[in-house]
Amino acid sequence: MSETADRTIKVALVGCGSRGTGAINQALRTKGPVKLWAMADLFAERVENSLALLTKGEQAAYDRDAHSGLGSQIDVPPERRFVGFDAYRQAIRSGVDMVILTTPPHFRPMHFEYAVAQGKHLFMEKPLAVDPGGIRRLLAANEEAKRKRLKVGVGFVYRYIRGNQETIARIHQGAIGPIYLMRAYWNTGSMRDTPSRPPHVSEMEHQLRNPYNFTWLSGDYIVDCLLHFIDLCLWAKGEHPVTAQGQGDRQVAYRSKCGDIFTHHAVEYTFADDTKMFATTRQIAGCWNSARSYVHGQRGTADIANCQIDGPAAWRFHGRGGNPYQAELDALLGAIRQDKPHNEVEQGATSTMTAIMGRLATYSGQMISWEQALNSKVCLAPERYAFDALPPVVADAAGNYPSAIPGVGKVL
Repeated sequence: MSETADRTIKVALVGCGSRGTGAINQALRTKGPVKLWAMADLFAERVENSLALLTKGEQAAYDRDAHSGLGSQIDVPPERRFVGFDAYRQAIRSGVDMVILTTPPHFRPMHFEYAVAQGKHLFMEKPLAVDPGGIRRLLAANEEAKRKRLKVGVGFVYRYIRGNQETIARIHQGAIGPIYLMRAYWNTGSMRDTPSRPPHVSEMEHQLRNPYNFTWLSGDYIVDCLLHFIDLCLWAKGEHPVTAQGQGDRQVAYRSKCGDIFTHHAVEYTFADDTKMFATTRQIAGCWNSARSYVHGQRGTADIANCQIDGPAAWRFHGRGGNPYQAELDALLGAIRQDKPHNEVEQGATSTMTAIMGRLATYSGQMISWEQALNSKVCLAPERYAFDALPPVVADAAGNYPSAIPGVGKVL
């Protein structure tokens, strides 16, 4: 029996937006005593707003249940509410057992590295990095996490949907035969708009408050969102692709005040056995929308998101799945209490790197190999982390941001 089986697990929340608020809510609802002990964010109001949601029992995004009945599990006095670029260090050192990392993914590798050095169990939201250097840094830190027997959960929540689990299991059992083609889509309406920067707000703060519109913070939409459905295909296939080529752009209609990300990406991935995966994402209003993964085999097709197989072994999932956001935290906290192996970093890093490789292909217009992508020396980090520092991309006098130009930009 683990020494933490009945002990209160103290948790630090690093990143107090809607996803972080939902994740700590689910952690507090797992079996056994759990307490929110510290909170950290770049902005004080986000700490206070998250705390208010949790203590007042209001509804938050990414959660199907109101945050009711949690007051006795929240012990975050003002001295354990940390703000700023170093807030994560203070929260991690505050006497906690576990850390939840839900900041923009640019910060994930450095936060993970520090938490591992301090010997903390972790849950971290996907994606795990925004550039290859971040992936390398994260994998290196994970070797230490494994040596320390730390439990690490990664937020690929679709892997915790029961119907998806059963569909993948049937694919692995041969229900559709050998795989020859996969398709992943995350096509939605208009992209998030970036409000104009107020005169008193620095460029760095402006971008940090609008992270989804900037590649250095979010990885672009292919990494931030399409990643979920790329991950489902890789789960089915059981390996990563070896090359990627693709196309993407930013629609003129959106202009460049929406940040530097593309409005659409289309990538062709090739695996070692010549299997293909086509992955597309688009944020343009008035178009066909889809958020799905399909796996085509020689004897049938699996619609993973719809939990359905067509062909001679036709099947569809009809069970009740429960809340997958709760399930992923149940699995992690259960592993901590029972001291069972639980480390999802390598799978998460492989899927994240696959999405990054796709972005490198669309930004450059070049055929990119797995080795080239993983070893790319291009870094998306700013020279320093401070609100008066310059971010990696800045607007011109008219407020427009430059974006990648295929055939011109350097990605390796």
